[in-house]
Amino acid sequence: MQLGTRWNVGGQPPERLPDAVVVAVRGVEEELATESVDASTWRWTLTYLEGKPIVELDDGTSVHLDPAGRAQVTNPDDAPEED
Repeated sequence: MQLGTRWNVGGQPPERLPDAVVVAVRGVEEELATESVDASTWRWTLTYLEGKPIVELDDGTSVHLDPAGRAQVTNPDDAPEED
């Protein structure tokens, strides 16, 4: 895994991110604002796994590209519960 960079919620994402990922990141940020979540101190972390970008928010939300190049958002609440 290769470390990319970090940036603040609402800040400018790295230019090298594919547009689909940037749109998904902005969508997550809009959802947080709509839900009145105080994410003012949260940051996104960009890493690369096998050359593909993975963006993770401090709360565990992540954005990655599927094999077709579409951005997929995974929320921490989407994880299956263990008994």
